[in-house]
Amino acid sequence: MSRDDVEVRTVTAAEGRDWLRALATGFLQPPVVEETEVADRLAHMDLSRVRGGFTGDGRCVATYRSFGQQLTAVGGAFVTANAVAEVTVAPTHRRRGILTRMITDDLAAAKERGDTVATLLPAEYAIYGRFGFGPATSCTEWEIDVTRSGLDPRRSGPAAGGRVDLADAEDVRKLGPELHERFRARQHGAIDRDERWWSVHTGAVRLPSRPWTEPYHAVYRSAAGEVEGLITYTAESHWTDGGQPADTAKVQSLIAVSAAAERALWQYVCSIDWITTVRSGGRAPDDLLPLLLPDPRAARTVSHTDFLWVRLLDVVRALQSRTYEASGSVVLDVRDEAGLAGGRFRLDATPEGAWCVPTTEEPDLALGAAELGRLYLGDESVLRLVALGRVDEERQGAAARADGVFRARRRPWCPDMF
Repeated sequence: MSRDDVEVRTVTAAEGRDWLRALATGFLQPPVVEETEVADRLAHMDLSRVRGGFTGDGRCVATYRSFGQQLTAVGGAFVTANAVAEVTVAPTHRRRGILTRMITDDLAAAKERGDTVATLLPAEYAIYGRFGFGPATSCTEWEIDVTRSGLDPRRSGPAAGGRVDLADAEDVRKLGPELHERFRARQHGAIDRDERWWSVHTGAVRLPSRPWTEPYHAVYRSAAGEVEGLITYTAESHWTDGGQPADTAKVQSLIAVSAAAERALWQYVCSIDWITTVRSGGRAPDDLLPLLLPDPRAARTVSHTDFLWVRLLDVVRALQSRTYEASGSVVLDVRDEAGLAGGRFRLDATPEGAWCVPTTEEPDLALGAAELGRLYLGDESVLRLVALGRVDEERQGAAARADGVFRARRRPWCPDMF
């Protein structure tokens, strides 16, 4: 192999530092990796699922990693996912098919392993549709002008006997995992958080590449004393020319398993002394914000964007794993150039359960794997995809019928980066 040829293969422990340096370079971070970070990262990666592109003289010019994940489907079932992350190709080696080789090998391995779907959070929109991924969730961030929100700053606390208590990182590591398990069982689009996630996000594990600012935490407990919500936030200090505090609270995470908890935690963060602005962080597009504010116009939309992308690997298992609010039958002709999820399938859905089987019947709809990924978590409209020319309606009226089957009552949401 010449020095300009690139070999795609799994990475050895001895190549870990070079791989991490290439990763930092790809994400435009300083290409220096501390020894402590090398050891920590390698200890928590399954190297059999870490791929790299290597030149003939041994330089790493591309990175790719996948890991096991659980994704909450509509209705609360956890499906096995192949999560794709840390994908880079050096600017000196673009347009050579390196990503195609890495992702093709990984998705084939995931299919063989029996994973139901694959997931990723793309930095660039245009890349992953050709590999069968479609945007399945989105998120919205609001900035709240507390001074015009209409909330009563004199309000003493939550209603119905609940209370909000400050907590520290140790409390969060104890209470957070169980609360999150309850949360993700009711929020389709959510993913699991392992023990390391809680260690990293509470400062128990600190890495040179992740500058750490100690945040504040608060917990909501119901009248019965049960933990139902958790908020983590930081504060940025600012003083006006008139000598008045005008600080900004930035919410890093807010999860809740009851509407009372969610309302109470937003009320809490908006009523902290000196806080005049609250940044919500990425939320579900149908979050209680901004309508819980007496003046919803006090919440300005800062951003709204696609977030979690999904690619089906096992159509039968994926469609049978989720629930459906309406009854209906639809025959899908799924096109998949990668040969992983293509075929013709009949879905019979009812609120009591769903059955999906391969079929030779004439199709109602013809669509690509990426479009099926868009529909999977119930956020996209079949009718809209037909109007866009991305789904073909093969039988009159099938799009409206399928739209009623696939759409979910609430919008999916993934709170976590990976």
